[in-house]
Amino acid sequence: MASLDGARRFLLENARVLERRLFATVFDGEPARGVVDALRAYRNDDGGFGHGLEPDKRCPDSQPLDVEQALETIEAAGAWDDGLAAGACDFLASIAAPDGAVSLLTPAVLQYPRASHITEWTLEPGINPTCGLVGLLCAHGVEHPWLARATDWCWDALAKGDLGDAHAVKEALRFLEHAPDRARADELAPAVTQALFAAGWFRADAESPEYGVTPLHVAPTPDSRWHAAFGDDVIAAHLDRLERDQQPDSGWPITWEPPSRAAELEYRGVETVRVLRTLRAYGRL
Repeated sequence: MASLDGARRFLLENARVLERRLFATVFDGEPARGVVDALRAYRNDDGGFGHGLEPDKRCPDSQPLDVEQALETIEAAGAWDDGLAAGACDFLASIAAPDGAVSLLTPAVLQYPRASHITEWTLEPGINPTCGLVGLLCAHGVEHPWLARATDWCWDALAKGDLGDAHAVKEALRFLEHAPDRARADELAPAVTQALFAAGWFRADAESPEYGVTPLHVAPTPDSRWHAAFGDDVIAAHLDRLERDQQPDSGWPITWEPPSRAAELEYRGVETVRVLRTLRAYGRL
């Protein structure tokens, strides 16, 4: 079984203030305002988030990928902030394509240190991250002109059936979990779920050392809508793997090459909190 006390020590020694405050809120009952205060340091005047919030690029400019991580963080802390969400929508509207779709990143990232996988492909609007962002915002009842336009784009994109890799399918499933038109979401859900198993970068085998999207990324809690798509034995095997992957320093590793040693430690902090939340949700902590 994973060591919570060891992970706490790892985070205190190595992680950013943001992940330390998130851990303190989620596991030690500290007020969530500390998470929001730490997150504001990454916020720009345009309402977006940057400054390496997602650590694989060191760009200060606001980025859709960083907005998604910001929204995931306040959700994890139980500290959803309508003001931050509205500002994020304003930023997304400012960089979206006319149809509402957004890219993971803007061209500004190419001027700064970044991981080698961050190239021109990240500048193309797509299901990843548009569907994930829309899903997060819909889950909290946000209303915004850009969000309405982007929601229509998501429906059209999923109906076409060309979903892309496992990252995009995961984003599509988040959208379907929270989209307001439940009948339409239920109609699309079987095909989108099935697409995950054939998608590139999907890591079904818990023993694989390779990078990839796992069932626990898609169903991080037992009450996730997508939990039933995976057998209990598959979920258990991936939970076993998470337990085994705790390192001698009590943090969790990453399986890709970050742009720097600082970025590696920052992302290990992000991953450590994510893994701990998943293990606790499944009664493994």
